[in-house]
Amino acid sequence: MILAARLIQIQGLQRKEFAGRARRQQTIEQTIPARPGDIFDRSGRLLATTTQAESLFVDPSRIESPWQVSQQLGEAVGVNVDRLYERIGANRESRFLWVKRRLSSDQAEAVRSLDLPDSLWGLRREYLRQYPQGILASHVLGLRDIDGVGRGGVEEAFDDLIRGKDGHRRFVRDARGFVLDDLESVSRPVEHGQDVYLTLDVVVQTHVEDQLDLLMEEWKPLAASAIVLNPNTGEITAMATRPTFRRDRGDVVDGDGWVNHVISATSEPGSTFKPLIVAWAIEHGVLRRDEQFDCEQGEYRMGGRLLHDHHPYGVLSTTDVLVKSSNIGMAKIGERLGNDGLHAAATAFGFGRKTGVELPGELSGTLRPQRQWTGYSIGSIPMGQELSATPLQVITAHAVLANGGRMITPHLYASRSQKSARPSTVVTSPIIGRDVANWVTSVPLVQVVERGTGRRAALEEFQVFGKSGTAQKFDPETGQYSHSKHVCSFVCGAPAEDPQLLVLVTVDEPSVGGPHFGGTVAAPAAAEILRRALLYQQVRESIASEPEDEPRRK
Repeated sequence: MILAARLIQIQGLQRKEFAGRARRQQTIEQTIPARPGDIFDRSGRLLATTTQAESLFVDPSRIESPWQVSQQLGEAVGVNVDRLYERIGANRESRFLWVKRRLSSDQAEAVRSLDLPDSLWGLRREYLRQYPQGILASHVLGLRDIDGVGRGGVEEAFDDLIRGKDGHRRFVRDARGFVLDDLESVSRPVEHGQDVYLTLDVVVQTHVEDQLDLLMEEWKPLAASAIVLNPNTGEITAMATRPTFRRDRGDVVDGDGWVNHVISATSEPGSTFKPLIVAWAIEHGVLRRDEQFDCEQGEYRMGGRLLHDHHPYGVLSTTDVLVKSSNIGMAKIGERLGNDGLHAAATAFGFGRKTGVELPGELSGTLRPQRQWTGYSIGSIPMGQELSATPLQVITAHAVLANGGRMITPHLYASRSQKSARPSTVVTSPIIGRDVANWVTSVPLVQVVERGTGRRAALEEFQVFGKSGTAQKFDPETGQYSHSKHVCSFVCGAPAEDPQLLVLVTVDEPSVGGPHFGGTVAAPAAAEILRRALLYQQVRESIASEPEDEPRRK
């Protein structure tokens, strides 16, 4: 009678429940993962690719001896046995539980050699993201996490394109786990990810990162960054930051190691802002190229404020105001423009808004509304204070001077195929006239390098133009600018008669050696990066121009 009652309960009252459970146990839905697309540099060199690795899982609902299984599998693949035992116990009703993903070949072989029923465990092939160039361009590329999701950099920015779309298939299996039938009618085919070509060049990127490593060793700063940009097209040839991170050791990286300082760190631009104001003032007729300014022997009172220069200067020409980087000369130009003109200039050159580069985490910098400016701003803004910017914003603004007056949008994305690996140039209307832009770069900024604050950036092979920047860091505790903590930068380009590349090196708070100025700390590294990049570009262009039937030079 007891057995009969139980049968009635099972067959009658609980029939639907058990039938549903049986169907769920017999019908399995499996994801067919999409292979992420590869990432290449502008010449087709591999930056990121995907290989296959095996991952170990178990079926907790079938495990009758959790401790035995945990001990054998844990020792085989190097996971904590006690922790694995707890996880299996906590998921006894589950049909699937990861033990360890992306096993080495030795670990996979060790699992296969165990005397465990096949119905309790399995190995599933998964994709493993790899970066053949090591830590090169880590901040630009980002990474893909264990679930294949792009995190940071290009991997995140183009995740929808690179990741692809997983496929699905359902199949029926018996109680012993053998597949009986594929339900093809409900399958979805996999769509593998697409390849992406970047404007980066591995050779130039390597030179940049080598220089940053040397700079970090010599000056011991908190951080440093560098960027190489084509001012005519907006192509970013190289972008790097120190400190950096290793993708295989993300758990031990200091928090700042994840930050791409080129786009996600802001500081006052300092004297690198001065050429932009000079160009704007000439363009709008409030300044002549041949004017002379009395720089008051290094002291100039503006209302209740006393301005100083690093050295006492008398009368300086417009050119020498930039060559000597005179704060007083710039303040007098600022008085002519007024806050209206200064705010219009900063806005036109892109400050206070993102550049539009295809990377997550870009900051817009700080440009306060003009209504918040005061008479103090007339003296501060022209020398690069009271506003903040990322290094990418600064070099993009200088690209306007280098390309004849046009604002461009910096790019990393080239195309989906190597045949068309060149981005379209996004250009706005001219900001200043070509004649004014060319005069600032080929006359004052060339002389900055030849006889001014940028002498350590001079090169034998090319005529270089450039501008140094030494920004005092604001101390929120004292409410004043620090006299010992600086952000040193140097922006330069060449050839002066037809600029092809711009380089900006930014060094945050150098702590040893001295003196800590943009022309001493950042200029040598920027010049060496520029020299190597231009020489390499000449070689690359000469190879590309050779006839197809002639052997190429190595």
